[in-house]
Amino acid sequence: MRKTKKTQNQKKREYFEILNTISKGRHRTNILKKPEQSALAYLVKRIPAWVSSDMLTFFGFCGSLLTAASFVMAAYWSRLYLLLGILGFIINWFGDSLDGRLAYYRNKPRKWYGFSLDITVDWLTTVLIGSGYSLYTEGFAKFFGLAFVVMYSWAMITTLMRYKVTDQYSIDTGILGPTEVRVVISLILLAEVFIKDSIVYTGALACVVLLVVNVISTVELLIVADKRDKDEKESNAGSKTEG
Repeated sequence: MRKTKKTQNQKKREYFEILNTISKGRHRTNILKKPEQSALAYLVKRIPAWVSSDMLTFFGFCGSLLTAASFVMAAYWSRLYLLLGILGFIINWFGDSLDGRLAYYRNKPRKWYGFSLDITVDWLTTVLIGSGYSLYTEGFAKFFGLAFVVMYSWAMITTLMRYKVTDQYSIDTGILGPTEVRVVISLILLAEVFIKDSIVYTGALACVVLLVVNVISTVELLIVADKRDKDEKESNAGSKTEG
């Protein structure tokens, strides 16, 4: 009995150690944070030694390509192919979420290299999904594909500016993060499989939500940036007075 209890405590301690290790460098606020981090802590130990972080990044990008391809196949053959898009998001989540975490777990982080690569790949992923949406839909609905690219790119820019202003890197916008966006779009694709053209209305709604979230996040960032300006002015004034 004591041996079992000790083993459980060791496993629990190991879990929290892994969680702390893979969480370095990122501040998460997304609603799915707890289950996602638990999944990553479980998976990161089981990645074969021959798999590198760059390989996971490429694997995740292949998932994005599959999602984009699903729109093309759905447009020309059957909207059932949109189900492949959901699989693509799962693959994308696996590669994109684990690449950097694996590097930290193996104590081989490349902070700025990984940061630059992730931002580039994430933007390309956004363009692919928006382009696929525009190809699949018709008429004015094509506009929502472009709107999605603009809205999500705005969110990425806000993330980068927040990092510059606060020195804290967070890929989330409030309770929404990349994982939540994947889940929402997957649900949109699933709804379209059963209800044709529902993607037009759900896509429009998603763009409106992103717009509102972006406006709120930008206002909050400007408030923080204004406070930093004032603090720096007071600090500089104090230094001159002492001098």
